[in-house]
Amino acid sequence: MRDAIQSVDPAKNDWKRRVVEFASSEVFDRLFKGGMTLVEEAAAYLDGAGRVDSRKLNRELALVYAAESMEVTTRLMQAASWLVVQRAVRDKDMKVEEAGDEKYRLSRPGPPHPVDEAVLPRELCSLMNRSRNLYERVWRLDEALYSTEIRPNDNPVMRQLDRLKSAAESGAFDPLAAWRDS
Repeated sequence: MRDAIQSVDPAKNDWKRRVVEFASSEVFDRLFKGGMTLVEEAAAYLDGAGRVDSRKLNRELALVYAAESMEVTTRLMQAASWLVVQRAVRDKDMKVEEAGDEKYRLSRPGPPHPVDEAVLPRELCSLMNRSRNLYERVWRLDEALYSTEIRPNDNPVMRQLDRLKSAAESGAFDPLAAWRDS
C-alpha cells in the first residue's frame, strides 16, 4: 500500500524515454549497420587473410597477434550484443526495463595494451583501433542513455546562452548598444 501512495519520480524513469527514442533513431540505425559491418569484416579477416598474416610472425609476435585478435573479437561481440538489445527494444521484442538490467550493460573500457603497431599486420591494427572506437562509443551511449542520475547541463555554450538570456530579460544587456554608439 505504501508503495502505491509514494509518487514515482519522473526523472528516475527518464532513461526509458531516452533509450526508446535512441533505438528508434537514424543515428542508431547507422551505428547498428556500421557495428555489424565491422563485426563481419573482422570475422572475415581473422578467419582468412589474418591466419596467413599470423603465420608470418615470429613466436612472440604471434602470441601478441592472438591476444589482440581475441580482444578485438571480445570488444566487437560485446558492442554487437548491446546493439542487438537496443534493436530488440525498438522492435518491442524486449521491454526497456529488461534492457536496463546490469547484465546487458557495458563495462568501462580499459586502457589499451601497449603494443607496437608497426610490427603487427596493418589490418589487425586497423581492427584493433576501430573496434576500440566502436566499443567506447557504445559504452558512452550506454552510460548516457541508461543513467538514472539527473546531470546538470554542463554544456558551456548553453551556459553562455542562459547568461545572455538572463541579462537580456533583466535589461542589463542591450545587444544593439554597441551598434548605436558607433
